[in-house]
Amino acid sequence: MSRLVVENLTIRLPRGADRENAIEDVSLTVAAGEILCVVGESGSGKSVTASAVMGLLAPGLSIAAGRMALSGEDLRAQSPEAWRAIRGRRIAMVFQEPMTALNPLMSVGAQISEMWRVHMHLDAREAERRALAALREVNLPDPEGALRVFPHELSGGQRQRVMIAMALALEPEVLVCDEPTTALDVTTQAQVLALIKDLQKRHGTAVMFITHDFGVVAEIADRVAVMRLGRVVEEGTAREVLTNPQHDYTKALLAAVPGLHAPQPRALSADEVLQVRGLTKTYVSRGLFRRRKPVRALDDVTVTLKRGSTLAVVGESGSGKSTLARCVVGLLGADGGQVVIGGAPLPNRRRDAASMVQMVFQDPYASLNPRRRAGAQVAQGPIAAGTPAATAQRDARDLFALVGLDPESVDRYPHEFSGGQRQRIGIARALAMKPQVLVADEPVSALDVSVQAQVLQLLRDLQARLGLSILFITHDLRVAAQLCDEVAVMRNGIVEEAGPIGAVFANPQSPYTRSLIDAIPGRMLFGL
Repeated sequence: MSRLVVENLTIRLPRGADRENAIEDVSLTVAAGEILCVVGESGSGKSVTASAVMGLLAPGLSIAAGRMALSGEDLRAQSPEAWRAIRGRRIAMVFQEPMTALNPLMSVGAQISEMWRVHMHLDAREAERRALAALREVNLPDPEGALRVFPHELSGGQRQRVMIAMALALEPEVLVCDEPTTALDVTTQAQVLALIKDLQKRHGTAVMFITHDFGVVAEIADRVAVMRLGRVVEEGTAREVLTNPQHDYTKALLAAVPGLHAPQPRALSADEVLQVRGLTKTYVSRGLFRRRKPVRALDDVTVTLKRGSTLAVVGESGSGKSTLARCVVGLLGADGGQVVIGGAPLPNRRRDAASMVQMVFQDPYASLNPRRRAGAQVAQGPIAAGTPAATAQRDARDLFALVGLDPESVDRYPHEFSGGQRQRIGIARALAMKPQVLVADEPVSALDVSVQAQVLQLLRDLQARLGLSILFITHDLRVAAQLCDEVAVMRNGIVEEAGPIGAVFANPQSPYTRSLIDAIPGRMLFGL
């Protein structure tokens, strides 16, 4: 018997949306001990389906038709009070971003203990004992210490383990995972996927796993359902769908999975537009035992970027790559060393450095001001630098066209654009200052594979047309291979290995680089 059954489910969008229904006539089943991966691009309806199954539909969305059942019990018939009893105890969810899903004002131990105190009315001591056991089961380092810390004191991978511990605390019949590994580096992602699969087998849980990454599907799925524009267009076993897709949309998604094989190397300029010399940066943070300790984020880092080329900086979370990016842009001050751009030292004031180096940020949602029109945000930097407003606004329209957006859309607000379009606005805003160096900090990690491919192609085209020099920060080696000429592999604040990207990935000299390559999901299936 299937643990979760969704039959002919249709969910209506608010009036004025781009289509009538978020999902239409969707049918899915998940059996005990089975992992069903639901795959599709942004807007395909996969997260709406997950929200409906959890009874967490956003305001404005309504179920127009269909049935949902948990172990034969009709979920649509449940009252809000009944849902509160079901949610967490019988069906649980692991959210995409654990930092926003966890309460920042409660310790980790208090949040996990709350599951047993609310649902099973256990006393504080017994609830804490079980919380400790749950953290041990998900292999969190120092589980005793983790009980006492707050979410911001843990890494992204550790926070996701806490979310999984909470979701599995009461051994639910169904576990819903909504893109739980999207923002994680490859080694942490591999650990979390293995953990979910191991716990699912031990507990016999039915898992609905939402993802846009077919590499993840290859690692974890028993069956796959492919969604497009609110409909299921293909369904089958993981092997059937991955090796013999029937629908053109599925074939297109599989074709968009980036490979690890870099293109043939091209001749690079001898001119070094960016020189990072012996850069050091130390943070003082609190660890699991709540004592202050120094963390060497950058330890004598030296890298160079040749004019007109792209240098990838890759590594796990905590390797120092984002700290390096912020030091290069001038958003962080280094403790030692030097950043030289175009032969001149980076100025201390960010405003003075704006015409030398600009950044494209990871999150296209958070990096734009929701209250300002998109064109005004692109024009803002040049206006602050002294460009007449009319000229800056005219240039903003030209930049919209350059990055593949309708120039007439400059008067729209960020929420009126898709995620990929917002990232294009971020690129246009950075280019408005005509920088010598563009720093891209995980610019495609929040995008699905097809949109990711479009943004990477845009960066390639812009580099060819404008001669851009790009410092590209990423945890995804597959993305780096598609765009970059050279690579620097970072670990614990030092550069482990550097060189032409094709040579480094084909024949890594560092065991750490080899471990990153081995951790890429689905690498054997896709020939990575």
